[in-house]
Amino acid sequence: MGRSRLDALVSVFVTVHPHETSALLHSFFCFFFILSAYFVVLPLRDEGAISLGLSNLPGLFVGSLVLTLIAAPVSSLIFSLPNLSKNKALVSIHRFFSISLIVFFFLWRSSSTSKLIESTTSTYSSEQDGKIGDQGSPTPPLGWDSHGWFYISVRIGLFLWVALLNLITISSTWARVIDVMDSESGSRLFGFVGAGATLGQLFGSLFATGMAFVGPFLLLFAALLLEFAARTSRGINCNSSNAEEELTPMRESDSNHENGADEKSEHTVRASPKSSTSLSRLQIWPIFDGLWLILSSTYLLHVSLFIWLSAVISSFFYFQKVSVIATTVTSSLGRRKMFAEINSFIATFILVGQLSMTGRILTVAGVTIAICSAPFIGLLNLVALAVWPDWLVVATCETLRKVVTYVVTRPGRELLFTVVSQDEKYKAKICIDVLVQRLGDAAAAGMYKILFGTLKGKPSTVSLYALPVCMLWIITAFYLGRRQVELSKHHQIASS
Repeated sequence: MGRSRLDALVSVFVTVHPHETSALLHSFFCFFFILSAYFVVLPLRDEGAISLGLSNLPGLFVGSLVLTLIAAPVSSLIFSLPNLSKNKALVSIHRFFSISLIVFFFLWRSSSTSKLIESTTSTYSSEQDGKIGDQGSPTPPLGWDSHGWFYISVRIGLFLWVALLNLITISSTWARVIDVMDSESGSRLFGFVGAGATLGQLFGSLFATGMAFVGPFLLLFAALLLEFAARTSRGINCNSSNAEEELTPMRESDSNHENGADEKSEHTVRASPKSSTSLSRLQIWPIFDGLWLILSSTYLLHVSLFIWLSAVISSFFYFQKVSVIATTVTSSLGRRKMFAEINSFIATFILVGQLSMTGRILTVAGVTIAICSAPFIGLLNLVALAVWPDWLVVATCETLRKVVTYVVTRPGRELLFTVVSQDEKYKAKICIDVLVQRLGDAAAAGMYKILFGTLKGKPSTVSLYALPVCMLWIITAFYLGRRQVELSKHHQIASS
């Protein structure tokens, strides 16, 4: 009776078959805990970065790229270990990052000076407040040279680590989710799964807003949430009390799509985690399998380009947002609250859209329109910023861009991976989501720093230079959408 009521409750929001409910709910709550943890600690991370000076922010993005170059192959290697199932590998990744946040809590507390120490009853002293220059350009609250090396190292380390945590945990979990769903079920269910992430963003942002005064203790709460994510990720599997024939099919294709190689399909998602489509490549360096898979497939190369362009535009808007907040809010506690309030506001709209619109849009409009939506909105936002470069427009553009991205484009982006092999889902996808994403962030950081310095900090003119990037993003999205539809039909014919 309880299971029937649960199925009925979930069916209010999404069309789900009985054998899909367990994996769907575990995916929902796993993403909820991951995003809750991330947005609980995000304001602390961003405020710590601002305290080091806005001029150093692009450099932090480059540092994040270097860290990713090391971490991405390692995460792929974890999923390749023969004695470790995909499910246990995912649990281990979440638990590792949970423990790491506890370590950062003690490091943050130890690195705080008498002026900057966080407490539950006080804010930062007035000497830490930033000042706005005569030309309106942001002057950081404290310069890079105003702190000791330990303080600087911990703030840099947390910034880089939280960015890596976000990419690795989300990408690894999505890899597991798309391994138990195909294109058809993904079109129905990815919106609900994404709603779990958005609900986590809303919860984490609201919690960070109300508890901003506790400072580094937010790290401990985030660590607890990641432990919950590790526990719920165990249920993202193919176990079902029903007959195996009822299980959602998982189809697999050879990575060489363009050369017309033979395509394979698995009849159920109960396949052994150790089974995978092997390519004719060297196996002595399994950590580079993901990169090799990408270079061996023109389809995955286009997916990489799509995500790289997405990261460039996303990071560009991030720099705009942080610059505006740094010039308008001088209190460190105020900045933490401002970041959290913006995240809460955006998450509310995304959640409503994911629960009511995502499934319908993906099933009716299709993947092509879905992944073209964010590039199109990004283009309009850049034009708006070029004409009206003020705080209200930045806030409006940021909200509209993220709502479209997470309600429509992000679920559509995950559908791109439902037509690839299991090797590509766990190795190439993680490499694309993590490494390519960071390459895009670093490119945006370099572009923004050069343009802002050359154009003397005029955001209106800087926005115009990003327009060609958006145009290329739209063209790539259109090609990928059409290609995914072709491959999906190919798989349906092969499995029938």
